[in-house]
Amino acid sequence: MIRFLAIFERDLRRFIRNPIVIVASVVMPILYLIILGSSFQGELKNLSLAVVDMDSGPYAKRIVELLHAVEAGPKTVRMYHLSDQGSAMQGLRDGIFKAVLIIPSDFSRDVIHGKGGTLGFFMDNAESISANSIRLSILSALSDIKNEFISVREERTKTKLREIELYKKIDYDQTLIPGVVIMAIFLGAMTTGVFNIVMDKFLGIDESHFLTPLTKLDIVMGLVISGVFITTVIAIFVLFFSSLITGIYLWQTLTFYNIVLIIVVIILSTLGLLGMMFVILGRASHPRIVGVLGGFLNVIFFFPSGAIYPVESFPGWLRSFSAINPELYSVHALRAILFKNAGIAAVKWDLVFLFFFALITIVIATITFKREL
Repeated sequence: MIRFLAIFERDLRRFIRNPIVIVASVVMPILYLIILGSSFQGELKNLSLAVVDMDSGPYAKRIVELLHAVEAGPKTVRMYHLSDQGSAMQGLRDGIFKAVLIIPSDFSRDVIHGKGGTLGFFMDNAESISANSIRLSILSALSDIKNEFISVREERTKTKLREIELYKKIDYDQTLIPGVVIMAIFLGAMTTGVFNIVMDKFLGIDESHFLTPLTKLDIVMGLVISGVFITTVIAIFVLFFSSLITGIYLWQTLTFYNIVLIIVVIILSTLGLLGMMFVILGRASHPRIVGVLGGFLNVIFFFPSGAIYPVESFPGWLRSFSAINPELYSVHALRAILFKNAGIAAVKWDLVFLFFFALITIVIATITFKREL
């Protein structure tokens, strides 16, 4: 019995002497609740809808009023009024808007004459969940117009919503591919780079570095470059097999230019995450800390990235965090290239953010890395 208590006491002391594990054990479940609860809130909100009213007649104004009611009530949409159809469509292609509603110049006249009228609805079907939510909101507004202005005794043509998908049909499982690739990059960054330093410290191997002329920069850059090579290869394999599983054949849908852009996004994403891991875990000395923090970091970076749920529907504080989340820009860039055949103009700001994030984190990692016992 005494020997049993000795083992118990030793293990308890070892746990108590590790404040990071203690704090993580208490704080992580609470943060999981906050992050996951805020990332998946059921109904979508604040989805950007561009409205181009080329009619300005009574029925067009009524549609706009009803959509404003949706914006103020359920808050499904956030409306943007544009006068130029070309600008609205360009914003849709660039990802600024989730959908565009075009009210043609003869809409009110057609409704008055009993023809019902036709509205143009252009959807960014690369984000099908958002587009469908907006579509249902518009259909609800159209039904309210019918009930309010058209007598049930009158046989009239219903108002039609002409739905136009901007890109080829994309299934839900296919929309998850960018998130899967980013998940592979994150796991690769966790199991290479700084993790090898932590294992060397744990095993006492890192002391051999002191006998060499290696500088802090040599050690950090060597591990980062190795991590980038390994993780990039892993991410490319994950992208290839995920595409095959979901029915996207990359050699048929992407040009060589698109493939080069994807590789650039993967490399910059990997560099940024490896640098971030060095900054956070560079002074850790036990692999247990890497395991504990790894799960925590995965949750707080992956779910607010927009890979599964639209960022626009997050609460304000989580949207603010997403604005500095590198995975958000990685997912957006991969989605634009994979599903929209976008060029560098559509993803240039994603690349700029990822480049500077990688540069800043690697510089900080090099400065803060401790080449001593």
